Amino acid sequence: MKRAFFFRWLFFIVGLIVLALGFAMTIKGSRLGIGPWDVLHVGLYLNFGWTIGTWSVIAGFTLIAITAFFTRKIPQIGTFLNMVLIGLFIDIFNFLIPDITTLVGQVLILSAGIVISGYGVGLYVSPKIGAGPRDSLMMLLVDKTGLSISIVRAGIEVGVALLGWLLGGPVGIGTIAVALLTGRIVQQSLPQFERLLVTLIGDKKKLPPVLKV
Repeated sequence: MKRAFFFRWLFFIVGLIVLALGFAMTIKGSRLGIGPWDVLHVGLYLNFGWTIGTWSVIAGFTLIAITAFFTRKIPQIGTFLNMVLIGLFIDIFNFLIPDITTLVGQVLILSAGIVISGYGVGLYVSPKIGAGPRDSLMMLLVDKTGLSISIVRAGIEVGVALLGWLLGGPVGIGTIAVALLTGRIVQQSLPQFERLLVTLIGDKKKLPPVLKV
């Protein structure tokens, strides 16, 4: 039991850090357009101030409330931790990562950020401690519609990007790439990390059922 507890929380916390790193990297590639959710966060920042991470937390709280209303369930503690920690880590990484000025550098950091954030999602979701606000909404819609993770995630992020663009957030080819590719990466990374976690724990019964993607 202690072994399962340790590895589940390890995957969760490290996954959040990896995900925030990926988000921050895509933000640093802003000349090409940033990730859909960050388009919204930046748009809110440009209009109302505060930090991008702070708006990430506020948006997360709103999504938690919406998801809880439709599911009639109290979110797991991991969902609340995700809401707070992702915003905090985004601001930390935005401070630590230097600005990228060259076009080649922007392309490279954006591309790497997409892959890293996709694997971050798979890593932190796999132990089922609690999906983040955005991924909780994604899982809810996957369950209700029967569509794949990649299709649902792309649909959500296109809508969010449009709203962020209306608020003045930077939209470009990078935004489209994040919206279309992240879900496909999660579709690969999530079952990979679920199998790895089962292997490390050594007892499949100690984990919730593996999500079909």
